Amino acid sequence: MKGLNKKAVIYVAGHRGLVGSALYRNLESDGYLNIVVRTHAELNLEDTGAVNSFFETEKPQYVFLAAAKVGGIRANATFPKDFLLTNLKIQNSVIQAAWQHGVQRLLFLGSSCIYPKLAQQPLKEKYLLTGPLEPSNEPYAIAKIAGIKLCEAFNRQHGMRFLSVMPTNLYGPNDNYDLKNSHVLPAFIRKFHLAKLASKGDWETILEEQALYGFIPVKQLADLIKITMAAGFKPPATINCDAKRIEQSVSGVRLWGSGTPYREFLHSDDLAKACIFLMKLNDARFDDLIGDDCAPFVNIGCGKDQTLKATAKIVADIVKYEGEIIWDQTKPDGTPRKILDVSRLNGLGWQAKISLRTGLARTYKDYRTRIKKRNDLAEKKFY
Repeated sequence: MKGLNKKAVIYVAGHRGLVGSALYRNLESDGYLNIVVRTHAELNLEDTGAVNSFFETEKPQYVFLAAAKVGGIRANATFPKDFLLTNLKIQNSVIQAAWQHGVQRLLFLGSSCIYPKLAQQPLKEKYLLTGPLEPSNEPYAIAKIAGIKLCEAFNRQHGMRFLSVMPTNLYGPNDNYDLKNSHVLPAFIRKFHLAKLASKGDWETILEEQALYGFIPVKQLADLIKITMAAGFKPPATINCDAKRIEQSVSGVRLWGSGTPYREFLHSDDLAKACIFLMKLNDARFDDLIGDDCAPFVNIGCGKDQTLKATAKIVADIVKYEGEIIWDQTKPDGTPRKILDVSRLNGLGWQAKISLRTGLARTYKDYRTRIKKRNDLAEKKFY
């Protein structure tokens, strides 16, 4: 029997996020006709009763579970309870409802942070639970491991076809650029973009950008003011930041850590295509992926990595930021290296196609387009 077909009822949980929006976009462009989605306001995935009612009404045959509470090192360190509890609630309610209502296949999106901090590189699926996790994102990782094991348990006990996939670090359209909880690449993009604007004294655009992507932390605000002053411009009088903080700030872009860790990055469209590819496999090949003699999940990545310093230079070049980059080594680095072994996925016939530079250029274009769209919409409302 073949897998996913064009007339099937497909539920994409978390369709507004980075991963979910990519899944929705690619399913739609591939001609799938019955894609079901709900916003958080319409359906709280932490509410088991509401989720059951939704499955009873919509009767999805295939589920992409991309909904999750996500964030970078800072967010994980600040809200560990939220990252653990919220993700457990979402996973438990959706996965159980999928079983109760006879979903044919479910694909659960995890994260490469499930692997031990010092595991051998590249990371093979069999390395799961072979050592301690990276402390900076342990609560999120534990939640994702629980999701993998829950899918595995339903497969073994009830004969379900629930597959987990572990993507590497992701980026792309609809990413989160809030500097308090974003991942590394969106943080790089926004910080370099703001610094470029500050070097031109363009605080009007900085404030427009802030209204869309979130407030600028005080320490970075002081850095931007110093960049503006160093370039011979005066910041607006309405920008409040004490003189002492400005004096102690740096005239450049401040990035976390040493820049020496290696990271692999995958564009969200490549991830979406890989997920759809897996969901389309025939029953025999799909069952091989969740059999008792192998890890019940599949790594998804591009198989290439580079240091964060090298990555930052690529982003700065795309943004056209020409100023100084300062690495703040008082901040944590996280895992020294994290690259996935994708031989299992490649062996099935799928490989990533979007290069890092190409993907980042597309992502930065989307970043700027969203600001322009917001301003155009605001102008239409005004008139």
